[in-house]
Amino acid sequence: MKLKLFLACILGIAAIPALAHHSFYAEFDPNKEVSLEGEVVEMHWVNPHSWLSFAVENEEGVVENWQVEGGSPNVLMRLGWNRDSLPPGTRIRVTGFQAKDGSLRMNSRGIEFPDGRTLELGGSRRD
Repeated sequence: MKLKLFLACILGIAAIPALAHHSFYAEFDPNKEVSLEGEVVEMHWVNPHSWLSFAVENEEGVVENWQVEGGSPNVLMRLGWNRDSLPPGTRIRVTGFQAKDGSLRMNSRGIEFPDGRTLELGGSRRD
């Protein structure tokens, strides 16, 4: 009996990471494409998706902190990223699709730098 309870607990704990993963269409709206300019605050190298925080000044002059979902750290490294690719304070334009709930989150389509260089963030939408 104790063995069955122990195994059930282990299986339950193992399933927790799967709950955090989602499909693009479950969270983001393909009809809400946005393109925003701002400065990098921080890049979060976490699984199952990386997250980019960047500060954007809206039309009223208020700074908003947007969160951008990207691929996993493994995907980023395969795309040529390293932990120094996007230091805080870097000016960027991010294009992506906003969250269905209207929050300040998006799934990335890509990043563009002022000099015209681009980087893919490996977001979950596949066209």
